[in-house]
Amino acid sequence: MLRMYRDTLSLLGPALPVVSFLGRLPTAMCQLGSLLLVAETSGSLATAGLAGGALAAGQTVGGPVVGRLTDRHGQRGVVLTASLANAVAVTGLVLAALAHAPTAWLMVLGGLAGATVPQVGPLARARSVALARRSGADDRTVGTVLSFEGTLDEVSFVLGPAFVGLAAALAHPAAALLLASLLLAVFGTAFALHPTARATLPEPSASTRTGASERTRLPGSAYALRGTMALQGAMFGASQAGITALTEELGAPAQAGLVYAAMGVMSAAVGLSMAAVPARIGLTARWRAATAALVVLSVPLLFVGSLGALYAVVVVLGAAYAPHLITVFGLTERTVPAARLAESMAFLTSGVVAGQALALAVSGRLAEGHGAPAAFAVAVGAAVACALLSWTVRAAAPGPVRELRPAGAERSG
Repeated sequence: MLRMYRDTLSLLGPALPVVSFLGRLPTAMCQLGSLLLVAETSGSLATAGLAGGALAAGQTVGGPVVGRLTDRHGQRGVVLTASLANAVAVTGLVLAALAHAPTAWLMVLGGLAGATVPQVGPLARARSVALARRSGADDRTVGTVLSFEGTLDEVSFVLGPAFVGLAAALAHPAAALLLASLLLAVFGTAFALHPTARATLPEPSASTRTGASERTRLPGSAYALRGTMALQGAMFGASQAGITALTEELGAPAQAGLVYAAMGVMSAAVGLSMAAVPARIGLTARWRAATAALVVLSVPLLFVGSLGALYAVVVVLGAAYAPHLITVFGLTERTVPAARLAESMAFLTSGVVAGQALALAVSGRLAEGHGAPAAFAVAVGAAVACALLSWTVRAAAPGPVRELRPAGAERSG
């Protein structure tokens, strides 16, 4: 496993992982940062929820658009434009909140801040996979690259909210968002201008070839994979609502962020170990095993009644998250045409955001009326749906997965 990661770092170079990590960190900071900022400046949690919801909606819609543009025109110009636009939009949201702007303006600026997210995480995956494929790497090396990128995502989503909480405690939530804006301008630009961006340039004649639309058409299984990522996001949102409700009920609301962070740390650690999974275990088998683990490990959430038990159950559940996420990214890389890889990666990330925001809103209300178990029940239901979906999509051939088809579909050839 260590050799695989040494090869991955050699392939990517020393600068790209650092630049891409710091470029994706602001995305992990902005959701919580906007909620805390608007809540403090407006004095209204409802207003903060509207602004945060607009940001999530903007990211859900804008993410695939950014991905599609990079597939057509390359990453450099698109990411550079989006990074600078996002830095301006986030700064504008901070200034508007500090000026006590009307809710409608906060929602507009939140939507712009979400829509202009440069999607460094999914685009880094697409770029790293392109570098691996161009170097002649085998499928296991590509899987290691995706495991590494998944770990960077997990670490960013642990550290991002932690930085926001620290800035809010020491200074003001605005400081966290201004830091995010600075990181966007500096490291988003650095990611856009890094020489490896050339690896994702589209072939000049791709748009004029006969049958190009056929070669870029997505198979039905690609939509199933997007669905399972939305359900994974729903698990995140429902778990967050349940954790928050239970820690408040136990008189330790400050522990909510630590519990969620502990889950993320476990997920990141297990994500790194995915490189050690034998190549003979195909991606479809991994997907089904991961969704089964999501179900089995999420059910104990329904019976948690103490802080210690909550930590134990949530940390163990975190061990199933990264394998599911990394495997779905791997299946997508094998399934979709190369000309639509960045768009597809962005769709997966947007699905997580959309599922998390929707489930957080629904399960939060359920938790208010019926307690934490009601929110956790939403997480368990999403896990069951993931498992059912994984069993309705199958590989076209045994062994390492090259293509997926919906169950019941005819096989060609």
